[in-house]
Amino acid sequence: MSEIFSPGKLMLTSEYFAIDGALVLAVPTKLGQEFFFDEKQDGKSLIIWEAYHQNKLWLKAVIDYKSWQVIETNITSSAEFILKTLKNVQSLSETKFKSTHSYHLKTNLQFQADYGLGSSSTLMNNLAEWAEIDPFHLNSISLGGSGYDIAVAKEKSAILFQSKPEIKYEKVNFNPSFKNELIFIHLNQKQDSREGINFYKSKTKSQKLVDEFSNLTKNILLCSELEKFSQLMVIHEQKIANFLEIPTVKQKFFEDCPSFVKSLGAWGGDFVMSAKFDGFKDYFWGKGFTTVFEWHEIINL
Repeated sequence: MSEIFSPGKLMLTSEYFAIDGALVLAVPTKLGQEFFFDEKQDGKSLIIWEAYHQNKLWLKAVIDYKSWQVIETNITSSAEFILKTLKNVQSLSETKFKSTHSYHLKTNLQFQADYGLGSSSTLMNNLAEWAEIDPFHLNSISLGGSGYDIAVAKEKSAILFQSKPEIKYEKVNFNPSFKNELIFIHLNQKQDSREGINFYKSKTKSQKLVDEFSNLTKNILLCSELEKFSQLMVIHEQKIANFLEIPTVKQKFFEDCPSFVKSLGAWGGDFVMSAKFDGFKDYFWGKGFTTVFEWHEIINL
């Protein structure tokens, strides 16, 4: 079988404000999603879909793409989502699912599903690359969202991204001199991004505030000292907390932490970023957060 790979992502700035066009800084992760594919001229018009999680099979589905029906599966709801997505692939592609060939498609998610590193975006990008279609279009009609995660998966690089007035992004060299001082801590739960986005959308915001996050992103990208970077992260975190009218993650879990603690992506779960201090691993482990990565262990730059 042939193979395609897309990396996961971590969103370092702007979070929810990405939806309204704030400039985002995001980085690729070492772990991502593999996609294996094979095609046979057997006249059956079938899709055999196998989804693995850390090399363990969790979903299998057989789909007839002439009638677009799930013939066989072990998880109906997940198979229906795959059917919908592959139907979208067919509508956008000039070559896939157009004949009576059968396809054996296999995915392997390398990271834990609750990490929030982009299980959906890596899937969308892999399918789009395989079908030679626009990944942003496929993601838009299948899932929605700003699309920054698609850009990271596609470019396999740190990016600056804006969703409005139209999607635009560029690869950037984000290689801070203090990168080895940065750490990433998982909060032991997956945050529902759609729920968070709906809450954000329910609140009134100004273009001035959106622009403030774009400016913060530019300044963060240019930081050459950890102290200044830390200050900007504290400002960024407090601005979003004030807007959402909820406590920061530091106020909630880490009030006595001697370093900044910055939410990444959807607030309330997934990963947060901090900086090393004496005994940092014992500190986070003591509070029940045992998944702590250093930069070189998780970031693929």
